[in-house]
Amino acid sequence: MAEETLPDPAVTEVMAELAALEDPKTRAVNHKHGDDHGVNLGKLRALAKRLKTQQELACRLWETGDTAARLLALLICRPKAFSRDDLDVMLREARTPKVHDWLVSYVVKKSPHAEELRLAWFADPDPVAASAGWALTTERVTKKPESLDLEGLLDIIEAQMKDAPDRLQWAMNACLAQIGIDHPEHRDRALDIGERLEVLKDYPTPPNCTSPYAPVWINEMVRRQR
Repeated sequence: MAEETLPDPAVTEVMAELAALEDPKTRAVNHKHGDDHGVNLGKLRALAKRLKTQQELACRLWETGDTAARLLALLICRPKAFSRDDLDVMLREARTPKVHDWLVSYVVKKSPHAEELRLAWFADPDPVAASAGWALTTERVTKKPESLDLEGLLDIIEAQMKDAPDRLQWAMNACLAQIGIDHPEHRDRALDIGERLEVLKDYPTPPNCTSPYAPVWINEMVRRQR
């Protein structure tokens, strides 16, 4: 007879805290963005600050599959403790946008495997994985552009962004904007691509926020740098 696995008391306690933080209005707002949790992110960060870094607990929380628990796991984990394969599996499990974004931003970018994964994901046939590759590439456009083929990236964006699936399109558009913002020698071409493709031109943008439409985004960021 197989030995029964007892629940982890720490995980049970944290899951109860997350359940207590659940708010129907927050869930409704998050649902519009494709996220299936109702925990205010400020309260989630406060809980993470109290728990501090706990790699084992983070792994157990991730394994629950619960979105709020996974977001908390990404805040309390130790990014460098994950292997390349761990991160690849986690990315493919992270199907909600916020978990995907936090995994890339808070964990993968701090990993010694970031560049290897950037190259692998960039060429991945799964558009969600590919979007992570583009996000990591955008990071390099700003912080470490050496050896990047910026003209080649613009070629791909020009050919593929218009018809790319939503999340991949968004990531390509961010890369396009960042090339235009950070690299004056490529700015005119980046603006031209954005104007011709018109990706996210009509995206509803709240007051006092910058439109994600690349020409507006590029020009506004460049203006602020002057």
